[in-house]
Amino acid sequence: MVTVEARPRTSVAGPASKARKKSPYSSWFYLPAAIVYAVLFLVPTVTSFYFSLTRWSIFDSQFIGFDNYVTFFREPALVSGLWHTVVYAVITSGLKVVLGLGLAVLLTSQIIGRGYLRSVVFFPVLVSTIGVGLTFTILMDPEDGLINESLSLLGITGPGWLTDPSYALVSVALVDVWKGVGLATLIYIAGIVSIPQEYFEAARVDGATAWQNFRSIVLPLARPATFTVILLSLIGGLRSFDLIWAMTRGGPGFTSDVIASVIYKQYQAGFYGLSTAGNVVLFLLVTAIIFPLSRYLNSKEVDL
Repeated sequence: MVTVEARPRTSVAGPASKARKKSPYSSWFYLPAAIVYAVLFLVPTVTSFYFSLTRWSIFDSQFIGFDNYVTFFREPALVSGLWHTVVYAVITSGLKVVLGLGLAVLLTSQIIGRGYLRSVVFFPVLVSTIGVGLTFTILMDPEDGLINESLSLLGITGPGWLTDPSYALVSVALVDVWKGVGLATLIYIAGIVSIPQEYFEAARVDGATAWQNFRSIVLPLARPATFTVILLSLIGGLRSFDLIWAMTRGGPGFTSDVIASVIYKQYQAGFYGLSTAGNVVLFLLVTAIIFPLSRYLNSKEVDL
């Protein structure tokens, strides 16, 4: 007599079919973040776009189309503020990348007091921006400032750092670099420390010099840190306002005005629609520069 062994039934509703069932539980996790994003970003952005097309006050508004934008781009002071914004962002971000990388290489080497020097470099990041602006306004005074008095001891006549139209914007940019280079250095230190030591050991066996280590190991493998510093510095430079306002208030004349200070001045004068249009222009400028640059840098990072 042949006994047939019973085989276990394979249920149609097995693991594969269960995997096809999507639970709504994970989707609901997005709801709180979506609400916060909509309330704090989408609604104000859409509202700003609308009010930039109006002449408005606290009590009423009048739709005028694109007149605010036409006025904005016809005013030489407003257009120069837009140009100064780009120049300021390029200067500050470029110097933060170069100085941040150099300081990071120095502070990851075997030097005495490395931990103390790291604290010193990062300290300006923790100081109030307004405090830094007021302090350097005193230090850069053309007559009684410590900087020009120190230069006079060397027989050099110091310029009017904040009163000469040729120096004002660059002077504020240098102060911005002094304050922000610590964060760039910290990001670079994290990138350099994360490089496997096997690369440096192999280079040491091959007799590589310090410059060859930097060029062939540190520079390419620290590219993710470089991309991060570039994006953060550019965003900060394009949106900069507080340091410039504390040091020059956009002067002398309009020579150190950036778009954020122009927007604030228009708001002070009661041109609320024009200042709102300026905010939209600033938003579009930041988006037009940062979004494609971020996509490009991310694609380069994937290729590493």
